Amino acid sequence: MIKTGIEQLSTAPPPWIKGKRLGLLCNQASTDRQFRHSRDLVNAALPGQLTCLFSPQHGFFADKQDNMIESGHMKDRATGLPLYSLYGETRKPDEAMLDQLDVLLVDLQDVGTRVYTFIQTMAYCLEAAAACGKKVVILDRPNPIGGELIEGNLVEQECRSFVGLYPIPMRHGLTMGELARLFNEHFGINADLEIITMAGWRRTMSFEDTGLPWVFPSPNMPTPATALVYPGQVIWEGTNVSEGRGTCLPFELFGAPCLAHQDFLNEVDRSDLAGAVLRPVAFEPTSNKYSGRLCNGFQLLVTERRTFRSYRASLSLLQTFRNLYPEHFAYKEPPYEYEYEKLPLDMIIGSRPLREALEAGEKVGELEKSWQEELTGFDRLRRKFFLYS
Repeated sequence: MIKTGIEQLSTAPPPWIKGKRLGLLCNQASTDRQFRHSRDLVNAALPGQLTCLFSPQHGFFADKQDNMIESGHMKDRATGLPLYSLYGETRKPDEAMLDQLDVLLVDLQDVGTRVYTFIQTMAYCLEAAAACGKKVVILDRPNPIGGELIEGNLVEQECRSFVGLYPIPMRHGLTMGELARLFNEHFGINADLEIITMAGWRRTMSFEDTGLPWVFPSPNMPTPATALVYPGQVIWEGTNVSEGRGTCLPFELFGAPCLAHQDFLNEVDRSDLAGAVLRPVAFEPTSNKYSGRLCNGFQLLVTERRTFRSYRASLSLLQTFRNLYPEHFAYKEPPYEYEYEKLPLDMIIGSRPLREALEAGEKVGELEKSWQEELTGFDRLRRKFFLYS
């Protein structure tokens, strides 16, 4: 049976943690397999030591729907502890916050994709802790899309942002604990860092293989199936094409009022969609892009997860849409994740030249070859920080 980091901590706290003042970065998905919240588990295992809580993007209850919708500081009703938002007036804990603790515990469910901001929040916490001489402990959880496959170009310097602080690919194939080690050691943060690892997790596992319950970590990440398509489908956020927000299948659906199903199917390169099918659909978002308007589009259904490459597929879908409907297609304008000048799509894919190559009609398969050497280099690098076989 797999035991997550919080389950390991609550069962057998390390001796050194006794008597330390503890902060906890978490949200409503930070639970054990019985849905007991991590703050309650910490309080039970280490009574009186928890002094404050922190929440990432989307808020403690994962109720904030979209980019740059902030949550404020509040008091946690269950414990009476201060709950500091790290997606509001600040995205990094300040010295006054960290003065309340000796050790910051981090218990967040990542989704295996570089642009998911929880890993950037974790990196900022490492930076702040290093500056203030505090310890960070990652309570590790599974990468829901597995720890083997990686995909995508590395973020270029000019595209660094809150959706890509460090040069890693879109699908990184690491757990939160492994990423923390990579950021801390390779990129020179040098915080006092410890990982409480999982028991029983293997890199080959999908989330469904773990036997753990899925608790949605953000409002538009309702299922593990969403996480599987997200490394590619998130790129629609940088355009005026709906990524399915405001529907029951965010990121699995995409479309726009102008799309014609058969024309799109005739144009798209099917070789880029190996391991998936496009199911024609019509949908009417209740919020976000095209709210209340009928959109034609597709459900991206994964039929073979080991063959499927989400980033390849969605880059190809984006290129197809742009080629077919140049008069309707547009890029989202700034701001996006607190960047006010950079084009959001450049930040999401991590490369302006890649966006320009797609515009010029270069085949996605050829573009993949252009970043294969750097991706292979990242694969060698990440293996130094593996915690699981």
